[in-house]
Amino acid sequence: MKTSIILGANGYIGRHLTHFLIQSGHTVIPADIQDASVDGVKNYQKLDITDIENVTKLDFNVDYVFVFAGLTGTKVGFDQYQNYLKVNEIGLLNILEHRKNTGGQAKIIFPSTRLVYKGNKDQRSKETFEKEAKTIYAQNKLACEGYLSMYANFFDIDYTIYRICVPYGNVFDQNYSYGTIGFFLNRAMKSENITLYGEGEPKRTFSHVEDICQLIINSIHLPETINEVFNIGSNDNRDLLSVAQQIAKKYKVGVDFVSWPDAARRLESGDTMFDGSKLQNLLNYNYKHHINDWIERL
Repeated sequence: MKTSIILGANGYIGRHLTHFLIQSGHTVIPADIQDASVDGVKNYQKLDITDIENVTKLDFNVDYVFVFAGLTGTKVGFDQYQNYLKVNEIGLLNILEHRKNTGGQAKIIFPSTRLVYKGNKDQRSKETFEKEAKTIYAQNKLACEGYLSMYANFFDIDYTIYRICVPYGNVFDQNYSYGTIGFFLNRAMKSENITLYGEGEPKRTFSHVEDICQLIINSIHLPETINEVFNIGSNDNRDLLSVAQQIAKKYKVGVDFVSWPDAARRLESGDTMFDGSKLQNLLNYNYKHHINDWIERL
């Protein structure tokens, strides 16, 4: 039986990883900055990853440490850059230092983002494609990917990085989803038209959170994943407009087009679709969800 620490266990993907890891037979130690587990999971530990003394209280004599704690966002990072650096970068470095000092075998599992890629019109990005950070958050992720590589090279700390594009779905509350899809649903469920910048032309890879978790859980033990980076793919590569229209039709609302605000345009990367073949070739995974069917079941 494997043992995993989930840092950020109260977050969107952290909650789901905790759920599916327990289902798969892992012993899970959930941890987050809140006082308690939002799902009542036992063994929960309150933890502030920015406090090195707090981090060192964790017993890293485990198989995996999932570092899914952190701050997300686009423009807000410029306003709160100190917090973003402290939580997203210093937090990971505290974890790596504790892992270095305690030894053991714990592998670090780290999520990255589509926002590290330079957009490629109508093309799926491979892991090696050109990078371009337009936000503090994206630069945090690139920096953290670098830290993981450094500590692996110098201290033999194994890791795997999974880049995630646009996650959706929820096994806890079907009325909630995350990010882009969450925004669309939130407006539609309040009988408000969905708004899109421009003509909704940017394309994304949409991955259901269960598929994301299963791809991670099914691959972390493979030797081929040691110190590697993988895109989380799916069969759903679509423009924002088509997804917004499908949700709007489901809830009998419209789609409104608004001009790009200057700030949003400067931060937009264009098409960021993923080529997930590197991971898929290892697993031959059968995706359980397709966004068309998921929307129709709402």
